[in-house]
Amino acid sequence: MKFFVDTADTGEIKTLAASGLLDGVTTNPSLVAKAGKPFFDILEIICKLVDGPVSAEVAATDFNGMMKEAERLIAIADNIAIKVPMTEDGLLACRSLSGRGVMVNVTLCFSSAQALLAAKAGAAFVSPFVGRLDDIAHDGMALIADIRKIFDNYPVLTTEILVASVRHPMHVVEAARLGADVCTIPPAVIRKLIRHPLTDKGLAAFVEDWRKTGQSIV
Repeated sequence: MKFFVDTADTGEIKTLAASGLLDGVTTNPSLVAKAGKPFFDILEIICKLVDGPVSAEVAATDFNGMMKEAERLIAIADNIAIKVPMTEDGLLACRSLSGRGVMVNVTLCFSSAQALLAAKAGAAFVSPFVGRLDDIAHDGMALIADIRKIFDNYPVLTTEILVASVRHPMHVVEAARLGADVCTIPPAVIRKLIRHPLTDKGLAAFVEDWRKTGQSIV
């Protein structure tokens, strides 16, 4: 499973890219607002930091507006993926852009029917929001299982399942278990994946035992 990071913080992205853990980046208007920098400046920096897809979301909600904004975003770099909402106009934009070979990420997906429509429209990625479903007492990971089953029934569908709205490490583990193609993860959750109390305890013991020997490796 590919790891994307869900942030517009260029410092976080640079650190994670250096670790080799990063396969791409997703951004949205809320994340850009938090970054507090000009939108296009942020995207240009991110596209230079990572080789994989960088999702940049349109702000328009109508087809013509989406297409105009998409043209601006595509010009930033070859690895830009245009992020459009799961609406009728969004699907029209997806079909038009994907037909030209542009990567499209259909976002705000909350049902398997919506995911199927995105795939038929030619989306490179469809983004089911598991955390937001959990928030309203729906099983977000059950949706991932349903989409995986449907897509596997039809090999002609090449859309990748991009698990979004990830809230904790188990979302990542479950996504991998169910065969999701991509998981976009906040930096804080990626760090939680690294940590384990037994690892910390074991390392502390090793460090203390080595200190007692009075030796040095260098």
